[in-house]
Amino acid sequence: MNTEKLKLVIVGHVDHGKSSLIGRLLFDTDSIAPDKMAELKKVSKKAGKDMEFAFLLDHLQEEREQGITIDTTQTFFKSDVREFVIIDAPGHVEFVKNMVTGASQAEAAILIIDANENIQEQTKRHAFILSMLGIDQIVVVINKMDVVDFKESVYNEISQNITEFFKTLNLKANCVIPISALLGDNVASSSGNMAWYDGKTVLQVLNTLTTNKSEIHKPCILPIQDVYKIGDKRIAVGRLETGSIKEGMEITVYPTVEKTTVKTIEKFLEDSRVSVAGDSTGITTTDPVFLERGSVICSPSNEIRLTVSFKASVFWMNKTSLKAGEKVLLRCTTQEMLCEVESISRKLNSSTLEYIDNNMDTLNNLEVGEVVFKFKKNIVVARFKDIKALGRFVLVKDNNISAGGIITDIN
Repeated sequence: MNTEKLKLVIVGHVDHGKSSLIGRLLFDTDSIAPDKMAELKKVSKKAGKDMEFAFLLDHLQEEREQGITIDTTQTFFKSDVREFVIIDAPGHVEFVKNMVTGASQAEAAILIIDANENIQEQTKRHAFILSMLGIDQIVVVINKMDVVDFKESVYNEISQNITEFFKTLNLKANCVIPISALLGDNVASSSGNMAWYDGKTVLQVLNTLTTNKSEIHKPCILPIQDVYKIGDKRIAVGRLETGSIKEGMEITVYPTVEKTTVKTIEKFLEDSRVSVAGDSTGITTTDPVFLERGSVICSPSNEIRLTVSFKASVFWMNKTSLKAGEKVLLRCTTQEMLCEVESISRKLNSSTLEYIDNNMDTLNNLEVGEVVFKFKKNIVVARFKDIKALGRFVLVKDNNISAGGIITDIN
């Protein structure tokens, strides 16, 4: 079995069947613990249903009563090929906040559409957010095909509509699959009710997607969280975002651009000479270079830039607007720096996906805009498409995370 876990998010309009699909995937892959299965049968019977897979995730009593998902849930399941982590987010705001703050770095997405309701506003909004976040592995599933008598014509119409919409966002679906999460058609096994569909099942497609394991093969990026003095050692610690770092390796420290060599790798209760992407690690250096929280250690070859200005796509999530000329706190990896909003342009209403041509000096709640930021001193960043960890940031206003952003261009 492939030991790499694929991080997957399932998005779509409310009531289009996200929780049911996740429950079906768990059920069909024997990933449900016996006690959970017993609870599932009990609550399904109480609700007067044969098997209600959504109850697996909607485990809070108030969710069962209201019939909605109100919390973000992480669920694990595995196929014969690999393991998966499913991130189920109740709404686009929570999903974006989680993605840009690093709480849930999805590597792929399932976009679910109700065959009876077709593409809705929220469907388009979620697709837009996937494009904004750079998620390019997208499986589209057209659910509830049983409700429309498994008609191929319904599938063809919705498939064409979503494909055309994706083109406007420069997205391309890996595939579009007709399913019934309730009955299990084309989820883990092929459907006898849709002989006209000869493509892969949802599980077969998920098995073919790639993970971010390739991050290990990229240049080293180690943002420093803190520096500790232990005995005669000065240990810089942080989480290795990409690449690997080992004893004797040449490194560059940003923003001072000092060059040195790794003297030792320090891990708690572990004797190691190398760390790889995803590891929390400490290092000491052969030379007395300046290191503090917010410093970034890199291998000599990288896409890092020092800049006092960059352009970004910003998703604003605060009822108090962001205004041009305003100063806000920006956090990128372990860096925290005050910045000024130099300009706001190309504003988009995230609900309607329509461009806004008024109040261009203001970004309001749930609006997306192209924003230029400027700083008084150098910040260590990269374009999101080059290095995700250094191309993603959040903005803090009134002590609250108020926006997520993706760096698109560096001045």
